[in-house]
Amino acid sequence: MKTKDAILILDFGSQTTQLIARRVREFNVYSEIRPCTVSLDEIRAFGPKGIILSGGPASVYDEEAPRIPVEIFDMGIPVLGICYGMQLMAHLLGGLVERSFKREYGPAELRVLSTEDLFYGLDSNRKYRVWMSHGDRIEVLPPDFISIAESENSPYAAMRHKERPLFGVQFHPEVVHTEIGREVLSNFVFRICGCEPTWTMESFIETTVREIREMVSSEDRVVCALSGGIDSTVTALLVHRAIGDRLVPIFVNNGVLRKNEPEEVLSLMEGLGLKVHYVDASQRFLERLQGVTDPEKKRRIIGYTFIEVFEEEARKIGNVKWLAQGTLYPDVIESVSFRGPSATIKTHHNVGGLPERMQLKLIEPLRELFKDEVREIARELGLPKKVIWRQPFPGPGLAIRILGEVTEERLRILREADAIVTEEMLKSGWYYKVWQSFAVLVPVKTVGVMGDYRTYEHVIAIRCVESQDAMTADWVRLPYELLARLSNRIINEVQGVNRVVYDISSKPPATIEWE
Repeated sequence: MKTKDAILILDFGSQTTQLIARRVREFNVYSEIRPCTVSLDEIRAFGPKGIILSGGPASVYDEEAPRIPVEIFDMGIPVLGICYGMQLMAHLLGGLVERSFKREYGPAELRVLSTEDLFYGLDSNRKYRVWMSHGDRIEVLPPDFISIAESENSPYAAMRHKERPLFGVQFHPEVVHTEIGREVLSNFVFRICGCEPTWTMESFIETTVREIREMVSSEDRVVCALSGGIDSTVTALLVHRAIGDRLVPIFVNNGVLRKNEPEEVLSLMEGLGLKVHYVDASQRFLERLQGVTDPEKKRRIIGYTFIEVFEEEARKIGNVKWLAQGTLYPDVIESVSFRGPSATIKTHHNVGGLPERMQLKLIEPLRELFKDEVREIARELGLPKKVIWRQPFPGPGLAIRILGEVTEERLRILREADAIVTEEMLKSGWYYKVWQSFAVLVPVKTVGVMGDYRTYEHVIAIRCVESQDAMTADWVRLPYELLARLSNRIINEVQGVNRVVYDISSKPPATIEWE
């Protein structure tokens, strides 16, 4: 979805490119990430008010370093280069970039030399804390560029063209460690690009409903992959608002759901006025997962089987040409490296796990949104708190929280342990304070003692993280008393478990899910 005022972000492989998009959207200005290989015609078709060049791991002198056409700087569109983006701009326009004798990774002090344009409103008489991450630096500015900020290691920590709206910063304004990051990006978006803050969730709903209505003909029907989570629920409500009862939400029991989940989801959807088509395909899923231990294979099996079930049900319903699903931006970013030269982290069952020859066409209204933006839409739609703040649950379900083979016995153990985690988190008030909290079944057994007897049973790991958008996450420092209750209850109430551990890994380097 694009609005009249939009910022285009060209991705050179930085792990913080997505944060640039988030920061711009926080100003109520639409932003979209495209690969750095995008053509000039595609840029013109997008019609951005400004372009941001992201950072990246390469050096401009690397043999396969990502490039952009130099003509981008002649389009009359304001451009802001960040880190590698700044170095590439300098390199392409005739400056000199060389390996720095001292690399800058982490905090640095920035002195602003010019308080016009990019640094408007800042104080040139003090130093600001910024975040650097680079091994190269600009030694000679391109012709007609001037330095507008410096650091101890970078005499050209920021630059601008004397006449054209071309800017570069060596630091990362998108990360929270840069204290003036918001001001820098705001000045670029509003003062330099002239954007208006018109992209709101209310306008998103109106535009999306109109686009779905135009996309789906009056004879077509749409099936929606409904899980009961906020993403698929919001998707279903948006499509329903557009086409009414020609939407058929389908809830598939894939055999790897949490305890009592089918009953709870069906009751919830009925309360929202959605008539859900329930399909119990648990046996089919579990049979196909037999003996499978590789997590990527699990995800693909589940993705393919989901689509197979949806297509079968669509044929029964008749005249169905579309499948709506709640794919989010982080799903796309982690699954498919089409945005730029960034690595694929893992395949999400609803993105990279889809079969190539799928018969249904996709409707993914949330594909360019982050989770907190979806929650804003849910509030606009008037959804209850228990839906808005329901913790994310992966499409592959417990299959990727059971490390190794999925069996009926392992599912029983994990369901019971996970139900205890949810119950205690709700009871303590911590459930709505965190992003996710769940149990993982570790594929090892350990020795324990219960009563006077030796035991040799399973290990349960508890994972609890805080995050804004699932792109980064930190483990939650739960109170010891709560951890003790969780451990005590799981060991005493779940047959087959004699040890509980707590996962204290952040993302990165770990991911939120274990598989």
